[in-house]
Amino acid sequence: MYLDTAQISAIGNRQTNQDALACAHEDDLVCFAVADGTGGHAGGEIAANLVIAAIMEKFVQEASFSARALLSYLDWAILKLAQSKQDKTGPADMSTTIAAMLIDQNNRCALWAHLGDTRIYQFREGKIKTISKDHSQAQRLVDAGYADYALLRSNPQRNLLFAAIGAEGGNIPEVTMDAIELHDGDAFLLCTDGFWEWVHEDEMEQSLSRAQSSDEWLSKMNAIAEQNITSSQAMNRDNFSAFTIFLRDDAASK
Repeated sequence: MYLDTAQISAIGNRQTNQDALACAHEDDLVCFAVADGTGGHAGGEIAANLVIAAIMEKFVQEASFSARALLSYLDWAILKLAQSKQDKTGPADMSTTIAAMLIDQNNRCALWAHLGDTRIYQFREGKIKTISKDHSQAQRLVDAGYADYALLRSNPQRNLLFAAIGAEGGNIPEVTMDAIELHDGDAFLLCTDGFWEWVHEDEMEQSLSRAQSSDEWLSKMNAIAEQNITSSQAMNRDNFSAFTIFLRDDAASK
C-alpha cells in the first residue's frame, strides 16, 4: 500500500509556534505524530517538540505494530517530559496535546492514539468515517447532551482541556485497541485545533473530493481556513499543523 502524504506547520499570528509534527519510516511501518503545546510561549514549544522527538526516537528504536507498542512510545514521551520538568529545563506547567498513528503498509492496517484536542480524522469513499473525540470541557457538554456538536467550535469552553501530556491528573492516552483495516482510497487528517477550528467537516469532505493528491487536499483546506478567518474577521489565528495522508494500492492510482 502506497502512502501519499503532505504536511504543514505554521506560526499563524502568534509569537512562537507551539505546534510540532514528525513522521518516521521503519520498513513497512510508518509513525505519524502531531502535538500542540501549552504552558506559555517557551513552555508549549518545548513540550510539543520534546514529546514528538521522544515518540519518534522510541519508534525508530523499537518499531512494532500493536496498541501496546504505540502506547509505549507515548509512555516514553510522557517520561521524557516529566524528566524535563524535574531537571527544570522547561516550565513546570508545560504540557501538550498529542495525536499519533501507526500504519502497517504491508498488512494494510492502522492504529492511533490521542490526548487533548489534536484530532485524527479517517475518511472512506470521500466521507468521514471516524473522528477522535476531544478531551475538552466542551466535548463533555456535547456528550452529556448540553451542547450541540455542530456548535463546538464556538463553545466558550472549547479550549478548556481535561487531559494532555504533562497536565495534572496523569491521564492515559486513548488508544485504539484493535487494528483498523485500511482500504484503497482511504484518507487521514491529523491536525491541531488551529487547523480544524477553521475547516468544517463538510468542507474537509468537499475539498477531498476535488483533490488528486494529499498535497492538493491540504492546500485546499488551508485556503478554506484562510477564507473562513477573513469572513469571521478573526485577527489572531493560532498555530496550525496537519498531516494529510492518501492510501493507494499503488503509486499510480488516483
